[in-house]
Amino acid sequence: MSEVYDKLMGCYEDFKKKIDFKPEVALVLGSGLGDFANGIQVEAELDYREIKGFPISTVAGHEGKYIFGYLGEVPVVCMKGRVHYYEGYAISDVVLPIRLMKLMGAEVLFLTNASGGINGGFHAGDFMMITDQIANFVPSPLIGPNMEELGPRFPDMSNIYDRDLQQVLRRTAVLEDIPLKEGVYIQLTGPNYESPAEIRMCRNMGADAVGMSTACEAIAANHMGMRICGISCIANLASGISPNPLTHKEVQETADRVAPLFKKLVAKSIQNIHEIL
Repeated sequence: MSEVYDKLMGCYEDFKKKIDFKPEVALVLGSGLGDFANGIQVEAELDYREIKGFPISTVAGHEGKYIFGYLGEVPVVCMKGRVHYYEGYAISDVVLPIRLMKLMGAEVLFLTNASGGINGGFHAGDFMMITDQIANFVPSPLIGPNMEELGPRFPDMSNIYDRDLQQVLRRTAVLEDIPLKEGVYIQLTGPNYESPAEIRMCRNMGADAVGMSTACEAIAANHMGMRICGISCIANLASGISPNPLTHKEVQETADRVAPLFKKLVAKSIQNIHEIL
């Protein structure tokens, strides 16, 4: 067994000692969704610090706990606060929380984040459904000995973001009258924001939005056979597109401003996803 697998299973054994709950949908709460759990019938909470060896987020606004409960009839686990590669963690630690939610029983991974808009048709406050991704600028979480217990050595990545789930998100957005863009998300390492030249490179590669998370998480989840969907909140326009210097404060302010619509779109989408599982 690898050290990565042993650490994951240690976290899972620790979880089982503390929580008796099987989620159907795993949700990663990005910026603007911090109080999403207020709309959930909460059954239990588990602070990351209570799980031996679990990576702890060091970013302001990322609390650091799992929330278990029901969104309507749907059993969910919400990840309130994620860890990022730029915090200095190994990429295996960055995706450990995702792998753990799969071991808990989650079939679907719903990823959310705040990102910078690259597409010229995007504006701050837009929502973008992720249809594909570019992850070449961060290490793959699958590098190293393959953990056969989790998935195959060479997993297919042609349908990372499940097409049926994309249809559910599109339909939900129409029914709720919430504008929803679509596009490709690219993950760079951070923590610095990108230079204008780097944004031009990303645009030429086909990216519509850029951020510092999500893509590596999707790779790990896809490897384990989870069905994945994702929505990115365009929190600002990327460097060289926006005339203003980029700040984390701007990201948080935009995410907070559109949070009510974001929460509604995610909640309704999860309930509609439940209908097709």
